Amino acid sequence: MDTESTYSGYSYYSGRSRGSHRHGERSRDRHKPRSKDSRSEKSVTINTPPAEPLLGDSAVRGEQIQDDNWGETTTAVTGTSEHSLSQEDIVRITKDLEDSVGLDCRRYFTLTLAVILGLLVFLTPLAFLVLPHLLWPEKLQSCGTACEGLFISVAFKLLILLLAVWALFFRPPRAGLPRIFVFRALLAVLVLLFVISYWLFYGVRILDSQDENYQGIVQYAVSLVDALLFIHYLAIVLLELRQLQPSFSLCVTRSTDGETRHYNLGQLSIQRAALAILEHYYCDFSVHNPALLSASKSRAAKHLAGLKVYNVDGEFPAAPAEGPGNNAAAGLAHSQSRAMIAAAARRRDSSHNELYYEEAEHDRRVRKRRARLVVAVEEAFTHIKRMQEEEQKKAPGDVMDPREAAQAIFPSMARALQKYLRTTKQQHCHSMESIQQHLAFCITNNMTPKAFLESYLTPGPTLQYSRDRWLARQWTLISEASVTSGLKDGTVFLLKCVDFSLVVTSKKIPYIQMSEEYIDPKSHKFVLRLQSETSV
Repeated sequence: MDTESTYSGYSYYSGRSRGSHRHGERSRDRHKPRSKDSRSEKSVTINTPPAEPLLGDSAVRGEQIQDDNWGETTTAVTGTSEHSLSQEDIVRITKDLEDSVGLDCRRYFTLTLAVILGLLVFLTPLAFLVLPHLLWPEKLQSCGTACEGLFISVAFKLLILLLAVWALFFRPPRAGLPRIFVFRALLAVLVLLFVISYWLFYGVRILDSQDENYQGIVQYAVSLVDALLFIHYLAIVLLELRQLQPSFSLCVTRSTDGETRHYNLGQLSIQRAALAILEHYYCDFSVHNPALLSASKSRAAKHLAGLKVYNVDGEFPAAPAEGPGNNAAAGLAHSQSRAMIAAAARRRDSSHNELYYEEAEHDRRVRKRRARLVVAVEEAFTHIKRMQEEEQKKAPGDVMDPREAAQAIFPSMARALQKYLRTTKQQHCHSMESIQQHLAFCITNNMTPKAFLESYLTPGPTLQYSRDRWLARQWTLISEASVTSGLKDGTVFLLKCVDFSLVVTSKKIPYIQMSEEYIDPKSHKFVLRLQSETSV
């Protein structure tokens, strides 16, 4: 197929048509869909206890408020900012406040129910023992030695049960899940029905008849405590032990940069698997940096800005009568259009060269500024050692603390560090205050320059940065299946945040069949025969 037939409809040529590019951007913005998602999926929310956005609006606002020229002068950092709120921002803030209030109410309501149920469980055996002494004390038989020994058994079993319940159920919440934990709710219902059934039997057979055998009543209370201990053992199996054996391999991919991790999890529901993934995300994934993604977008926009569409097969303004001159003009226009198409194709084919040289230039600048930063930091730490040697000769009251030492040497490395962070698009992740705190920490613990630079030369996990950079107010869990259902082979769900989403795909770990092959130990034996004769 030749070039003319391939590009018979439209042709592109390169040019600096900025006006048309801006018009195209406005038209694209005008035609963007307003709905977030048109798929019929279930969307629920996972809330973490702190309330800060994850590198979202706060990161952008912090980058605007923070002075980017802190490397130029380190004596004082001042800045003013003006904020304006639109009606949409006010509505969003109001909705977030309502959601937070509702989640707090639900959390305290659940805690209140748990406390009430716990008090009912622990006071029931004591009530079984006390009520006969309060209602018919004159009819009760004397409690012998065996009965008194049962009192000690009840006391220690209740103490063990109290400690076990506190260790298993009354732990600080790691997050607010969108739905109830099914196994925990079933255990609560089971305990409630169990205690009610014991109360019914106690009321019918003991309270109504006013049983005189007090030793039998004590044994009845002991049986209740024993049954509660067995229910607690069942809770440990369902809540803790069941999920220990890995059953699924989950692939987690960040939607913006494609960073991927794999985790093995056990038999968990979708919402609890999402919680486990988020806990691993903060420790394993590098911090999300939106500035690194803007380079490719700007390159694509710059390439599209130099292209203009022409209708090759359209009608040209020509004279109404056909003639040799009109045909020649039409042929010339077609030849010019084909030349424009060829030029656009050549430019598209050479775009990879532009990308190659652009990345090579960026790598060269990064290496150059990294070398300058390393030299500046090493000189600053050498100056610190020299100051420490001088301070050893001074009086104890004149010794400089690590904070003052960090502020004294920071200006010598500030400019090189700022240029390196700008080149690597990390300037919004590190403030001047956080850098000085890290420098004081390194000085206090007698760390080397390489240890100080590791936090800036290599992007670390999300938790390494300040709290306002990684704490998320809300994660939205999107799943076609119910979030309380268990993981299955091929289950796919999304965890959405402000700027990106985590796409999670589950695969069942296959069943492994192993066989044994016996090797006879005698098959490895051999005989080495040496010739006794030697050459003369």
